[in-house]
Order: sequence, then structure tokens, then C-alpha cells
Amino acid sequence: MPRVVVTGLGIVSPVGIGLPIFWDSLKNGKSGVSRISKFDPSPFASQIAGELPDFELSIKLSKKEIFRLDPFCQYALYATYEAVEDSKIESEELDRDRIGVIYASGIGGEITWEKESKKFLDNGPRRVSPFFIPSLIVNTAAGTIAIKFGLRGPNFGVVSACASSGHAIGEAFRKIRSGEVDIMIAGGSEAPLGPLALAGFCAMRALSTRNNEPEKASRPFDKGRDGFIMSEGAATLILESMVHAEKRGAPIYGEIIGYGASDDAYHITAPDESGEAQALGIRRALWDANIKEEDIGYINAHGTSTLLNDKVETKAVKKVFGKRAYDISISSTKSMTGHLLGATSAAEAAATIMALKEGIIPPTINYETPDPECDLNYTPNKAEKKEIEFAISNSFGFGGHNVTLVFKKYRKP
Repeated sequence: MPRVVVTGLGIVSPVGIGLPIFWDSLKNGKSGVSRISKFDPSPFASQIAGELPDFELSIKLSKKEIFRLDPFCQYALYATYEAVEDSKIESEELDRDRIGVIYASGIGGEITWEKESKKFLDNGPRRVSPFFIPSLIVNTAAGTIAIKFGLRGPNFGVVSACASSGHAIGEAFRKIRSGEVDIMIAGGSEAPLGPLALAGFCAMRALSTRNNEPEKASRPFDKGRDGFIMSEGAATLILESMVHAEKRGAPIYGEIIGYGASDDAYHITAPDESGEAQALGIRRALWDANIKEEDIGYINAHGTSTLLNDKVETKAVKKVFGKRAYDISISSTKSMTGHLLGATSAAEAAATIMALKEGIIPPTINYETPDPECDLNYTPNKAEKKEIEFAISNSFGFGGHNVTLVFKKYRKP
């Protein structure tokens, strides 16, 4: 089977636009969480989020794309431009029939939904935009990317809540490994920061209410954690068969070697406290990668900063790795970025690949008070230099969806 490598990365995140700024922020423990500025958050229990810093969409997107597309699709397109430029595939004569796109979002066009719903309620059906439906459906991101770059390979959208872009990357990986295509564009995007979505998550009591200390609110595995931080952004990975990439002299960040998935079959929002299904997903990924538990040197944890998730993920890691779980470096980059929902797996895959490439474990910031039920090495507050060969990235979503991706450090032949 063809080996699969990552040849391009594009990031739009609360801690920076573009891979260099994103990675520098993670290494230095910079938080992207602040008080919400897009609307007045004062009526809400949670008033903080991971908003994108100011940047010019028009650098990459046309006026028509900015006008017609929901922000989630705008972010997806912008991140993909970054990744395509990084991988140098646009400038080369490649077989567009053998390049596909699998792109994900957990919610899709939330901002468009809220805006058009208000127009409908205030002024009736004739005022609803003809772009309403295309703007909100999740597969629009994949379709738009294909249209923009003329890619005629396999193309679809993925929705599995916070595991969405993990599934997108995993399925794209399989498309290349099967020999069906040479290159896949995979990733996820989310733009959920509207009043209605915030109200919904607040009603679930899922979000942190540490409103007076936004930068300290996301604190995975810390005893004082009180909920996750809703964030916006997008991340795109260019996956390519190793032979194809090396033949054209492409930049190679790392290798993806395994993909495992499972479901809790337990509850629509809460994880199964046994951790059995999450452990099953991790084991399947290691089996798919044909490596052993002792090979893993780093885990980029799902680590949401919620009471249940962090405890259950810790339990799942122990089930898979046994006593050796205490020797593995673990971190949650959500402590800095907040939770990008359907885009989070892709952003964290990028972070994991960079950790392998540069030999640096990003920290879990805001780790102040140990929790007896979360007692592993979470790389507290400061990045660690560590050469590692293999790493995994976990993502778990509402509905019990679990995804684990396995990455390997790339070494030139």
C-alpha cells in the first residue's frame, strides 16, 4: 500500500493566521481566548471565546466569495489556499482527476442560519437570500475548494461533531492508501460564534464561565476546569502518496500511518465513563499503523477542559498504555486555541505533525492544581524539547464519535 505524507498545512486560528504564527504561539503557550467582541455577550453565562484575530480575507478570497459564502466556508477556503501554496501543488502540472477533497464541519453555516432566520421572521420568505442553503450545508466547503482548484477526485463533507475533521483526514488517508488518488485535501472549518449557538452551549452548561480571566479559562486536566471554550477557525492538510511527493520534490512535514474510529454507543453528549470505546479507537489506530503501544512518544489529547472528558480520556489512555501511560508526553493545545469544534481535529493534527518535525511538545497551559483522576504527564505550562518518532492525536465528539490518528516523523531516504 502507498505510504502517505503531509505536504502542506494551512491554519486560521485564534492564536494566529498561518502555520508559522500558529506554531510559534503553541510553543510559547499563548492563549487566543478573550471576551467575545462579535456581539454583546453580557446576557450569557459564558462571555468568552476563541475569536480569530483581525485578518484580510480579501488577500486570498474574491469579493464574490466573501459575499456569498458563510464564514465557515470562507475560513476553509482561506486555510486551503495557505496549504495549497505551502505544498506547491497549484503551480505544478498534476492530474486533477487524482486529487480529491474531504472537508468537515460540526455545525456548518451557523452565522448564515441566524442571519437568514431573522430576515425571514422580520420580513417574510421573499427576503431570504438565494445563497441561504448553499451557504449553510457542510459539503459546500469541499465543493467550493474543488471548484476553486479544479479538482475532480472524490469529494464530500463529513459531520461527526468534534471528531469531524479527524474523520475527514482519516478517510482521505485511506483514499490515498487504496491507490484511488495521489493527493487529498482534508481538514475542517467552524464559525459558530453567533448568539444562538452560544445560548445553546450555555444551556447545556458545557462552557467555561471564568469570564473575568479569559486567558486562564481553558484548563484541560486541571482540577479547577469548568467547561470548554467555543472557538472559530479552520485547518487544512495536504495528504499525498510518499512516492508522488518525493518524485515532485514536495516539502514533507510528516507521515500519517494509522487511523482508528469507534463510538461509545452510550449518550448523545456525555462520554461513556468507562473509557472503553475511546480506548478501542486508539487500539484500532495503532493496529492500522502496525506499531506497538510502546512506540508512542506523544499524545495530542482531545483535552476539552470539561470535567467528564478529561477524566475519561485519561482513563482510556491508561487502558491502552498501562503503566507506560505515565511516561508518555501528553498535551492539550485546546488550552491555548479553545475548542474549534469540527475543525479541532485538523488543527491538532497540524500541531502533532509539527511536534514530531521539530522535536517540541507544546504545553498544556493553565495547569495549576492537579486532579487525582487526571494524573498523567500533561506537559504543564511550558513546552518540552523531546525527539519522538510516533505520536497520536485523539478527537472525541458528541454522539460518542471517537477518532485517533497516528503520525510518524518523516526521514529523508
